[in-house]
Amino acid sequence: MKLAQLTAYLESLAPLAYQEEYDNSGLIVGHPDAEIHQALISLDCTEAVVDEAIATGCQVIVSHHPIVFKGLKKFNGKTYVERVVEKAIRHNIAIYAIHTNLDNIMTGVNARICETLGLKNSRILAPKHQLLKKLVTYVPIAQAEEVRNALFAAGAGNIGNYSEVSFNAEGFGTFKGNEHTNPYVGEPGKRHREHEIRIESIYPANLESKIIMALVLSHPYEEVAYDLYPITNQHQQVGSGMIGELENAKNADAFLAMVKEKMHASVIRHTAFTGKPIKKVAVCGGSGGFLLKQAIAAGADVFITADYKYHEFFDAEGKIVIADIGHFESEQFTQQLLYEIIQNKFVNFAVRLTKVNTNPVKYYI
Repeated sequence: MKLAQLTAYLESLAPLAYQEEYDNSGLIVGHPDAEIHQALISLDCTEAVVDEAIATGCQVIVSHHPIVFKGLKKFNGKTYVERVVEKAIRHNIAIYAIHTNLDNIMTGVNARICETLGLKNSRILAPKHQLLKKLVTYVPIAQAEEVRNALFAAGAGNIGNYSEVSFNAEGFGTFKGNEHTNPYVGEPGKRHREHEIRIESIYPANLESKIIMALVLSHPYEEVAYDLYPITNQHQQVGSGMIGELENAKNADAFLAMVKEKMHASVIRHTAFTGKPIKKVAVCGGSGGFLLKQAIAAGADVFITADYKYHEFFDAEGKIVIADIGHFESEQFTQQLLYEIIQNKFVNFAVRLTKVNTNPVKYYI
């Protein structure tokens, strides 16, 4: 199949618009029209991973972390980033990264952590703003259902667990076309009064062009009237971190022992226990320290993440237990998640999990 088929599907689940500003998710090396038959899945794209792709005949590496975060000015092989990119290009191996856009969806990295820890009632910890817009359009009553169906099929009208959401109100519209028009109803040069339906529906901003195209193609009018409104609502299914609950509360010692086992952590750095049982758990794969205030505000008893610095541990202030399990450890199950996503969609496409342990941190125990 074409590389574009794989990337389009991944981006339908985790749109590039959902990544953080500093990120560089997407196709980093390779051409969308390239033919691919096998993919190698990894957390990081290192030289060893590229060598593995060459040895196993994989045409694309799908990694969580981008190999390139900022522009490269020289390709002299002086850094591991330059060497990885050079080798991938020489051997016609595409590199695709799906990073914070996968972190920020309900079924992404943090959901897999919640699932691994057995958390229930999981939800986004810090939902994102400015990802939603509203479309308002006016349609003759007879064609209103056709237009609604087209908008819904293009991705409009989804709110939480509800789909095909719209508001509809009847009214009258007027218009008069000039001599260059060919109106669907009425005559050029004469004002026409038409009984219409006002349709309102919310949509993700990244789907705007697709939704407008669906509107124009399904609408009977020669000139389609519509309004687009930015809205400040939180997108409850897109954002940073997640929070859920244990079925049964545990004391802090027992909880961290469980986390250490299930997350395959060699060591857990943590703040002092608060003396309260652990019931509500906040998680964020990777560097999640920026979410501490949200975790405390949400009533979490413990916050599981990684990359905490010494002085940042003081910010717990006895209100919560911070548990730093390591960056690789917090995201390691992302590889299996990506494997399942791709394999379930493209059943005749070969997918491999890397055998390379890309964790750059070693532990002396």
